[in-house]
Amino acid sequence: MINDKTAELAIEAALSKGGDFAEIFCENTVRNNISMVNGSVDSALSGVDHGAGIRVFDGENAVYVYTNDMSEEGLVKAAREAACGVRGKRKEKASASEGFKDAAYSNVNPIKFMPSEKSNREKRDLLKEASDTAFAFDGLITQTRCSYLDSVQDVEIFNSEGLKAADRRVRTRFITEAVAGDGREKQSGRMSPGGSEGFELFERIDIRELSRQAAETAVTMLKAAPCPAGKMTVVIDNGFGGVIFHEACGHALEATSVAKGASVFAGKLGEKIASDVVTAIDDGTIKNGWGSLNVDDEGERCRKNLLIENGILKGYLVDKLNGRRMGMASTGSGRRQSYMFAPTSRMTNTYIAAGKSTPEEIIANTEFGLYARQMGGGSVEPATGMFNFAVLEGYIIRNGKICEPVRGATLIGKGSQVLLNIDMVGNNLERAQGMCGSLSGSVHVDVGQPMIRVRDMTVGGRSV
Repeated sequence: MINDKTAELAIEAALSKGGDFAEIFCENTVRNNISMVNGSVDSALSGVDHGAGIRVFDGENAVYVYTNDMSEEGLVKAAREAACGVRGKRKEKASASEGFKDAAYSNVNPIKFMPSEKSNREKRDLLKEASDTAFAFDGLITQTRCSYLDSVQDVEIFNSEGLKAADRRVRTRFITEAVAGDGREKQSGRMSPGGSEGFELFERIDIRELSRQAAETAVTMLKAAPCPAGKMTVVIDNGFGGVIFHEACGHALEATSVAKGASVFAGKLGEKIASDVVTAIDDGTIKNGWGSLNVDDEGERCRKNLLIENGILKGYLVDKLNGRRMGMASTGSGRRQSYMFAPTSRMTNTYIAAGKSTPEEIIANTEFGLYARQMGGGSVEPATGMFNFAVLEGYIIRNGKICEPVRGATLIGKGSQVLLNIDMVGNNLERAQGMCGSLSGSVHVDVGQPMIRVRDMTVGGRSV
């Protein structure tokens, strides 16, 4: 997108009034989205993001500007504007005058078929097939919503330490949602697989089966009785069940909050924060993972970061700026939505590692409780870890067996307490895809876990 000479001139301009580090992030992203409602195309949108962000450090402070003028003149002008926000003395060797060195990495996201190799007609036909399958499942299905999304993001990163990094991020996702209604109530089911891959996504997923599952969830929950409320044992299934760890605990392990002391886990490295059966990992190197990257948005090679091991806090997710504030090196966790956002520490593919119990053993050893087969959305207070999450599909467990379905359940609690109350972890680890919003915008993440059991969890419902 830009040559080394232009990058060097911009970095020199960014450091012209002081500062000890400068960085340029260049981006060109092409996005496509086809949406279908009840079997008819509702929208077909394409868009391009093209621009650069320039950041200057002065100790533990930073200035960030961005521009969509990628000419040499435009970048140097933006860099000078960034420099005006720095009041420190110019540091020696804070430049790239000796040239840039390309970052080395192995590609963790090989692509078989670029999304552009398939026509919009082919993509539309997939959505139509998904919609038809959901409607055919049951006459109670009143609406379907299906979407196809792809994006190709090319990035280049240069900094005053002489680093030069480039990455191409190709992502494809399929979403199918079914709504069931009986004239009085409505319930929905949703499946949304994706990955850092091209159109080969549709070689590994069965869109008919996914649509059937979405429709089955909607119909089952429509016929379900209200969930009882109170303290009880909760079994949370694998895959998207990991959203609770991501939201209520994962964000509290990001340096964004830890560096400011706004995390319940700040200053607790080496301490026990979870039960012995809990090991948690953030791994940006999983092949074709939805949150996988070759390099992060600061040009650091992504890696597998151990967060919790057998209940002991082992590490945080650290970006460059907060690393300075904490006296820690980057963990390859600097991420941003686009060039319009300064990066900060973010998760990639975050999950609770597989345990030794089988799902059958976990259910059989639960006398009474709630089985949360699918999780929905929710909210969390990052500083305290207090959360409230909806259960999209739930069932009562009685005498070690999954019994009647229940609807309207919510899980209420505190992330740090949930970690200590997990007493069984399954061996069926699975990941699911989502979008995570924070200070640096919305980024692609995988959440995941095997089936887990949490004792004494508060369940909100409609009956007592």
